[in-house]
Amino acid sequence: MSAAELWRLVLGTIQGLGAVSAFLLVLMVGFCVLLTLTKFRSTRHSLTIKSLNERVGEPTVYLPPNVPRGPSDQLGGSRPVA
Repeated sequence: MSAAELWRLVLGTIQGLGAVSAFLLVLMVGFCVLLTLTKFRSTRHSLTIKSLNERVGEPTVYLPPNVPRGPSDQLGGSRPVA
């Protein structure tokens, strides 16, 4: 076996392992994203419920990001508490 054949063998092995690793990474990330998207769907009219309040109560209303969330750190003094 010559040096050129050995070099092609090593290069082919590295390319093959890289391709298999990239394929498995894309497959794993795809499954994780696909399975995570089902958590965000509404279960109001579904057979699966997340909580009793979701089944019998009002639908969940999320606040916009600019609404104050409550008192700030009282020891830090970063913002006055209203």
